[in-house]
Amino acid sequence: MRRVILAAAITLAVVVAGVLLSSRGSRGSAPGAVGETAAPSRPAPSWPGGVAPGAGGRMDQDALVAQLRFRYGAHIEHPYVQLKMLERLIPYFRAQSPEHWRELLLDLLRAAFPDRYAELAANLQHWLDYERWMDEQRTTLQGLDDEKRRAAIREARERIFGKEAAANIWASELKNQAAADALRTADALQGATVSERLERYKEGLEDVYQEQTEPYLERHRQEALDRFLDLDSVQKDLSALAPEDRERSLREIRQGLGLSEEALQRWDTLDRERDARWDAGARYMQEREALAKQLSGDALEERLQELRARYFGAEAGSIAAEEQSGFFRFSRPRRWGRN
Repeated sequence: MRRVILAAAITLAVVVAGVLLSSRGSRGSAPGAVGETAAPSRPAPSWPGGVAPGAGGRMDQDALVAQLRFRYGAHIEHPYVQLKMLERLIPYFRAQSPEHWRELLLDLLRAAFPDRYAELAANLQHWLDYERWMDEQRTTLQGLDDEKRRAAIREARERIFGKEAAANIWASELKNQAAADALRTADALQGATVSERLERYKEGLEDVYQEQTEPYLERHRQEALDRFLDLDSVQKDLSALAPEDRERSLREIRQGLGLSEEALQRWDTLDRERDARWDAGARYMQEREALAKQLSGDALEERLQELRARYFGAEAGSIAAEEQSGFFRFSRPRRWGRN
């Protein structure tokens, strides 16, 4: 019987190998938060590389084990890596063999990582316990505010996986949450200037990423800039400034988040182009409103075509199509540094 199960495991495993080879896992998901578990909605991918597997022979098992070791072996000691591997295997084994999936998966893990088998088996059980807890608590969690929900999930993770392992598995998610908290803190500063909000945001990022702050910004500089500029308090402060002061403030924000002088000059040029465009848009809307009070029907549309051509040139047709759909771009709020 065990040989039959093992052969079934090998046959099933080769079906999922393509997913394992192409996966590029990102931190911050597991059942409920390493990721939801569900049967795949599409057929499982076939064996990669053009190799036709046999009916479950030894070479098939050896090839699969080699691929698993290649994909995960260098860092298999980390709980995060183990959980990401399990997260990818479990839904496929469940879908293909609902009755025996767990035994099949354990056989594969034992063959691939015998020295880590006890850890992997334990983490599989932890994963299932956490998945069950998330399912049972889903309604309760939805009724909590963000802070209480995060605290409840953190407590469950630490109880099920252990505090150290939970910190390893969800390290990236926790950092992202802390960075978002730094933004909220900067946004909530009462009576602060844009410069003071920026300094508080940067301090918050340094608290989260410490010596990795600059490498983090190298990878996410534009994202960090956009998130800061999207703060309502920052947009309100920028709107209250004179044009020259606003231009200096935008440059200070971008420079403070590490943009090069060359990039700053490109942004200066783009800001001026945007300002000119919005000024033209404001004048267009004023004249459009005046025409709409005087004319209607074809007569109005003829004059509007002339007006759009004068203000927007080659884009006049796009503006007309937007207006026909009920969208008036220059009636939107101006988001300084963003549009």
